[in-house]
Amino acid sequence: MVKVDYSEKFKDIVSKIKDNFIKERIEKLLRKIKENPEIGKPMRNVRKGTREVYLPPFRLSYAYHKSFDTIIILDFYHKDEQ
Repeated sequence: MVKVDYSEKFKDIVSKIKDNFIKERIEKLLRKIKENPEIGKPMRNVRKGTREVYLPPFRLSYAYHKSFDTIIILDFYHKDEQ
């Protein structure tokens, strides 16, 4: 069973979202990531070791540690703020 942890930054960002539709989409996306942790696009260079999933117009960044069977949800941001 994959363990999921959330960074403080992610918790802070999601707590400020008022739109329930976006929150539901995030929850659905988190379920998909938990089912298949390698679903996201692997990042390169500075962000190597992390993955991203596109949720138009936002991106959700996470790290999957296969050896520990753990997913750490790092960030949720608008694609223009990358």
